[in-house]
Amino acid sequence: MKVFVFLVLAIASASAGLLSQTAPVHPRDRTIVPSINGRITNGNNAVANQFPYQVGLSFTGSEGSWWCGGSIIDNSWVLTAAHCTSGASSVTIYYGATVRTSPQFTHTVSSKDFIQHVNYISLTVRNDISLIKTPAVTFSASINKIALPAIASSYSTYVGQTAVASGWGLTSDEATAVARDLQFTDLTVIENSVCQKAFSSLIVTSRVICVATPKGTSTCQGDSGGPLALDGTLIGITSFGSPDGCEVGEPAAFTRVTSYLEWIKSNSGVSD
Repeated sequence: MKVFVFLVLAIASASAGLLSQTAPVHPRDRTIVPSINGRITNGNNAVANQFPYQVGLSFTGSEGSWWCGGSIIDNSWVLTAAHCTSGASSVTIYYGATVRTSPQFTHTVSSKDFIQHVNYISLTVRNDISLIKTPAVTFSASINKIALPAIASSYSTYVGQTAVASGWGLTSDEATAVARDLQFTDLTVIENSVCQKAFSSLIVTSRVICVATPKGTSTCQGDSGGPLALDGTLIGITSFGSPDGCEVGEPAAFTRVTSYLEWIKSNSGVSD
């Protein structure tokens, strides 16, 4: 998981009324600790084959290297966040890992096989979604795809339902040791109106899904691009959180997958 670098929101005064004092920050970019890795805070250790759709993504680019998560949606496609692919020249994909450094195998893919949303805007975290075309993989108990939501569920808010987020990295805002094991935690989806109080309606649009983070349990540094799953279906892509830290109790935000089903299908051919 990639370390967070704070987003500086310099919006014109005409838009100032739409912004809160809390600027969103990507899990990839948090600079609270001097490490390029992070994980779900106060989560649980996953067991082997629990999340076969989870992949680790080790990106390299002109600004260095960083870690993100991703989800297998087809044997030749991984779905992740645009802020993970942004600025990268290549990525090494870690398949079938529970111990982060011990995947079943890896594939390295160049940026020519990235499909980043053309209208991704980092300033307001719009369209934070990317596809990665990969060599075909054979599915197994440890490596498998996750289902996309059905078109019929596009209007579901999921409010009040409990979904599971997963990823690797640090255990807290202060931790510096890289996690050995894949982590996961259950998180409850909240109303966007509640999330807007933390990040504003300019940031939290209908294409964002937010969760509560009680007792310091949240996505954190390096969880960027990873999955938020509900009953075996991918409903969110880890996107941003509070710049004050992962354990402060502020909502965590995800790209809402149901808002991008047509985009995913038109660019990859993958649908529910």
